[in-house]
Order: sequence, then C-alpha cells, then structure tokens
Amino acid sequence: MSHLKLAVRALVRSPFVTAVAIASLALGIGANTAIFSMLHLVLLRPVPVPGPDQLVNLVAPGPKQGMTSSNNAGGTESVLSYPMYRDLERQQTGLASIAAHRSFSANVGYRGRTIDGEGTMVSASYFPTLRLAPALGRLFGPGDDQRIGGDLVAVLSHSYWENQLGADPSVLGQSIGINGQTMTIVGVAPRGFEGTTLGTQPRVFVPISMAGKMWNALDQFEERKAYWLYAFGRTLPGVPLAAAAERLNAVYRPIINDIEAPLQENLSAERMAQFRAKQLVLEPGARGQTDLQGEAKTPLLILFSVTGVVLLIACTNVANLLLARVTTRSGEMAVRVSLGASRGRLIGQLLTESALLAVLAGAASLTVALGTLRLVTGFLPPDTMVGFEPRLDGPVLLFVAALSLATTAVFGLLPAVQSTRVDLMSVMNSGSRKFSAGRGAAAFRSGLVTGQIALSMALLCSAGLFVRSLMNVSRVELGIRPDSLVTFTLAPMLNGYSNAQSRVLFRRVEEELAALPGVETVSSSIVRLVSGSNWGNNVRVEGFEITEDTDANARFNMVGPGYFRTVGMPLLVGREFTPADDAGRPAVAVVNEAFARKFELGANPVGKRMSMGSEALDIEIVGLAKDAAYSEVKGKVPPVFFIPTRQDTTLGFMSYYVRTAAEPAAVLRAIAPAIAKLDANLPVSELKTVPQEIKENVFLDRMLSSFSAAFAMLATLLAAVGLYGVLAYTVAQRTREIGVRMALGADAGTVRGLVLRQVGSMTATGTAIGLMVAVGIGRLARSMLFGLSGADPISYLGAAVFLAAVALFAGYLPARRAARVHPMQALRYE
Repeated sequence: MSHLKLAVRALVRSPFVTAVAIASLALGIGANTAIFSMLHLVLLRPVPVPGPDQLVNLVAPGPKQGMTSSNNAGGTESVLSYPMYRDLERQQTGLASIAAHRSFSANVGYRGRTIDGEGTMVSASYFPTLRLAPALGRLFGPGDDQRIGGDLVAVLSHSYWENQLGADPSVLGQSIGINGQTMTIVGVAPRGFEGTTLGTQPRVFVPISMAGKMWNALDQFEERKAYWLYAFGRTLPGVPLAAAAERLNAVYRPIINDIEAPLQENLSAERMAQFRAKQLVLEPGARGQTDLQGEAKTPLLILFSVTGVVLLIACTNVANLLLARVTTRSGEMAVRVSLGASRGRLIGQLLTESALLAVLAGAASLTVALGTLRLVTGFLPPDTMVGFEPRLDGPVLLFVAALSLATTAVFGLLPAVQSTRVDLMSVMNSGSRKFSAGRGAAAFRSGLVTGQIALSMALLCSAGLFVRSLMNVSRVELGIRPDSLVTFTLAPMLNGYSNAQSRVLFRRVEEELAALPGVETVSSSIVRLVSGSNWGNNVRVEGFEITEDTDANARFNMVGPGYFRTVGMPLLVGREFTPADDAGRPAVAVVNEAFARKFELGANPVGKRMSMGSEALDIEIVGLAKDAAYSEVKGKVPPVFFIPTRQDTTLGFMSYYVRTAAEPAAVLRAIAPAIAKLDANLPVSELKTVPQEIKENVFLDRMLSSFSAAFAMLATLLAAVGLYGVLAYTVAQRTREIGVRMALGADAGTVRGLVLRQVGSMTATGTAIGLMVAVGIGRLARSMLFGLSGADPISYLGAAVFLAAVALFAGYLPARRAARVHPMQALRYE
C-alpha cells in the first residue's frame, strides 16, 4: 500500500508527463482492444453450446454437376444433397449424431404484424446434436422433419420472442405466419443462441422438410444432383477426427460410386475418376459454419498487427518519457539509498508507478475501444451487421487487463532499472538533484525514437498501399450509371402470395413507382447488381460445340422492360426488352460482350439462338449489352445473359431500380409509403441507393484503407512526440556545450543545424529500416490489393516525404530553442 501511495504522489507531481503517458497508452490499448474484439467475435468465439470443441463440419469437395446453392454458411464445397444427408444420417457410425441446416429469408407474421428477417431450416437432430435445452416449450425432436411440406411447427429465437413478442409465455401453441405458411409455435430457443452461422440472426427455426414451402428454389428433396444443405456433427468420445472421418467415408464412398456416379453426364474419364474419389472432410466446428471467417481473417489480422505496432510505439514513447525523468529523480533515489532502501525496493516502487499508469490507461482505453468499434462496424454492410454489436465482453476485458499489465513490463522495466543505477557519492558531491544519465542512456533513447520512425514508416507505406488500392477500386469502370439510382426488394411469395398474385403486384408496383414525383424510369431484376449475388446456369448456344468437360456455364439475370436504359447499361446492337416480351411470346435474351466472346458469337449475335441447357435452342438473342459489373465491383466481368422477367410466371420476389431526376433521398422516403398503399403488410427490404450498394460491396477495401491510414497517422504522431521529447531533452542536456559553441563564434544557424542533423540522422535510418519492413508487408498483403503488385514506389515515396516533414516539424522547435540560448546564461547553466 505504501508503494501505491508513493506512486500516486509521484504521478501527481508530474501532471504533464502523466497525462501524455496515459493518453499515449490509452490510444494504443484502445485500438488493440477494438480490433481484438472483432477478431474474437469472428475468429475465436465458439458457438454458445455445451462442448463446442466436439462439433465438426462436413465438407464435400469434388465435382458437383447440377444445381448448387450456397450462402454465408460456406461455399459450394460445403453443401450436400438432401438424399445424401438422409443416407448419412441413417447409416453414419463415425459421429455421435449428425444435423443439417440452411438459412432462408423469412417474413414472419404474428397477430397481424409482419416483419422481414431470417430463418433457419433445421433437421430434427439439430438441437439434440447441439445439446440445447429450450427456454420455453420444446425444441425439435424425432418426427418433426419427416413429412415433406407438412411439418408445420416452429421454434422462435429467444431474441425475437423477447424483443418482438415481449417474452409472452402464452405464445406456445399459437399460430405464426412464416413465408405464407401458418405454423404452430412449439418452443423458444435458449437465450444467446443465434444459430450456427456467424452473421445471421434467425427469428425462427423450422423443420428442414419445409424447405420447398419456405423457398421454392429449394424444393429438391429427391434430386441427388441438387446440393443445398449444410451438415455438421458431434464426435464420439475418444474417437479422433481422422478415425471419425474414415468411418463416415466408409458409408459415403459406396453411395458416391454405386448410386451417384451413374447419374453423372458428360464427364470425361478424368473428371469421373475425380468424382468417384470424392471423400467427406471433417473440419473443426466449434465456431459454427460460416464463410465470413475466411473473408475477414486476413483484414482483421492486418489491422490487429497495425494496432500492435501503434501500441509498441506508444510504449516506446512512455519509456522515453520515464527515462527523461531519470535525471530529475536521481537525487531522490540517492537519498533513499542513503536511508537504507535496497535497489529491489526502488525498482518495485517505480514499477508500481508504471503499473498505475497502465491501469489508468487501460480504463481510459475502454472509451477509445468503444469509439473505434463503432467506427469499424460503421463500415460493415447492414446485412453483415446482424449479430455484430460493439461491446466489450468478458474475454475482451481480460485482454485489456493482460495488455495493460504487459505494457507495464514493456515501458516500465528499463526506466526503473536505469533510475536506480545511482552513484551515491557523485550525486551527493554534485550538490544537485539532477545528473546526466550518460551517453549510453542518451544513445538508447535515440535508438528508441529511430525504431519509432521505422515502425511509422512501415505503417505509412502499408496505409499508402491500401489507399492506392482503394483509389484503383473507385476508378473501376462499372458499365452502369449508378448516380440517382435507387434500389429495393420485394418478396410477396414470403407473404403467401401465389405466382399469379405476385405477377399482378409487380406490375402495380411499377405503375406506383413511375407515378412518384421526379421518377424518370423504373425497371426490375431478380439479381441485384454488385450485391454479391450470383445466379448461373449451363447453356447451349448455336454454333458452339460442347464436348466432355466443356465449361458451358454463364451467369444470368431476369430483368424487366427498360432495364438497360434504367441502370445505364448501353446496348451495342439489338433492342431492349419491352412489355410485349410477356409469357406466351417467343423467348428472347440479351447477352453481354463476355458471353459473346466465350460462346464465339462474334460482334453481332442478334438472331442467334440459345437455350438454358436443353437440346432445343428455344431462345432468340435480340441484343448485345456492353460489359458491366455483375456481382462484384472488383471481379472480372463474367459472361451474362438476360431474359425477361415477364416470361417467367413463377417469380415470387423482385428487385426494383428507380432512376430519378429528383434528390434520391426524397425517392427513398417515398417508396415505402407507395408500397404500403398496395399492401401495408409487405416489407420493403434492401432499400438503398446504388452508390451505397457499391460502397458496401467494397467495404473491406474501405475499412482497411481508412483504418490503416488512421492508425499510421496516429503512429506517426506518437513518433513525432517521441522525437520532440528526445530532442528537447538533448538540447537541455547540451545547454553548456551550445553556450560554449556560441561564445566561440557559432551563430544561430549553426546551432539549429546541429540539432537538425540529429533529426536527419534518426529519420534517415528509421526510414530506411521501415522501407525494408514495408516491402515485406506489401508482399504479404498482395492478395488484398487491387491493381498493385505489393511494391508501389509512389506509396513509398509519399510516406517518406510525409514522415520527413513531420520529423522536421517535430525537430524544429527544439532547434529554434537551442539557437536562442544566450551564451552567458548557458555558461552559468548547471
């Protein structure tokens, strides 16, 4: 306790040093805490179920012919067919249990109020495999997923039950509308459980047997060449992962070879051999199933490394500040030694001061961390924000505590050792409370600042790379005119509309939108541009020969009349779709340039015929569109063909595009009321401007460039403070020397040059070292850069010039102070 009291007094006696130290450390610890919070949430936190380490995900790599449908639970390698899942469920011996799931868009209506959101279709074994108990009622069990389209039971998520239904226990046995199906509520999931896919937050869970009713595209229960289910399992006690996989593959391989191989078509001998050799892979499933981890891992690790460097620079700054206090406290240390204090006791006292600084900085860092978290989540698209809340939970607070203690050792130990290395007689004989710590300590402080400059240079170069990459992204030619373009989505099928009712609604929506003030044109599509969505299909094209293993796949979109004019996608030859391209009329298509190149259609494909996989070439190509971005801003434009929405009578959802001459914000406000006039209970989703859609599509690029630049600037500021502190201290220590030089005829310019040469030496050395580090970082980050090789001279030169300017500014003030020293005063300086 005495150490603590003395530490408080020491910090209070030096308020400026204390404030600067706490601020520097708080910024470093706070930035690290915020990024660690995201990293923990995405990469480290297990799903909140008993024994998460026993969970494994089933992955089925290898050739897949037919329909594949994946979502953010994983790529196409992860999906199984429904018949295959049932085979494994019945026969598997390698796992304690196996379960299936698939998320879907859900319009949930209860007591006359419908809201849109997400749901999850699960097998009856889903909750038992996770070993979950209900918060209310019961969860699914045997018999709840056996009647295709007839298992009309639902389990509510705890958050939906609590936030939307007021945690009303009387909901059990009540009816709830889910995508037009009236279902019975049988239970509520436990608190905190939001499914097994990070980034989704299901409001309801329904049996997997209801897939066709929830989303008709997934009505594929008998088709072995339709892959759309995700599966996971729980391992048996004492059975290693490799042994479990071998047991499971003993069931999987015969099904592949005896049942599914004969169903494959147009496979070469090599591809068929690959198909027959397919095996299931078991991957750790403690953190659930999600592709978000793969996408976010590299950016988060980069940002975490950057914030680690910022903290290291902050610790170096504080160490320099404390080292500078050595000379002012030498007398104090000498008196304590003369009174019998051991060196170990003195080191303990000084480490207590450092620990108190770290604790205060750790507390202040929580505010910095929350602010940084809010900034980070502000870059995330709304659909990926589900389940992400800027919060500091238990593991994150433990991280703050551990980091605060670690910084004590980093910045506190060396000053403590240096401060207690006192020659008692020399201090007493000097009659002064100040003494020089020697050339070694001064050189060490200069070395610390040089290291700060090197780290700052590396961060500035990295930030320059990411900023330049984002500039390249912003200059990508999208092939459309996004300005003054608004988009949104309606899904009447999820409200129970029949196909015929949906068709009527879609036309009435176009009429209502066209009547809004300022609206120029209105059209629609089923695939939103640059939204990350992809629809594809194999095609046959007139004059293009298909042989074994020929890639005949192309992306496709269904679009409404006037679509190309509305989105600003030029037609090179041919015509737009018109209202006359309706059901019952000859099937037509428009293709893009990439499609024409791939299928060898030449410069004018108008009049050629194609089909969506069938032998009969029943679709006439009526137009050629200029290449334009499809699902990604940065991706290469794929071959795409467009067909009219009005020629498909089964569509139950639609995305709309509204081009306006008025302010887009006014149209955004007017759309929901216009839809409410047609159906007040029909949710409007994904309502945004197309420029906002584009920004969300490249949010990782924006986040990386913005935060790497911000952290690099912070690191440079901290390095500048450290440089200023060392130079100011050096000038104070060399006051007598400067006085002698001026007395012997040195002018102010010579004295300024003396100080600025030291600035130049440290800056040049630090810049050279930092540049070498930056080259290595650029190579590691190459996959995250767009249009750059990882070694960009412009970024490096800009970083060097900026750092030199900051260093010159930081060094100029001490240099000017040195030049103003009066010789006589300097010679009397003690």
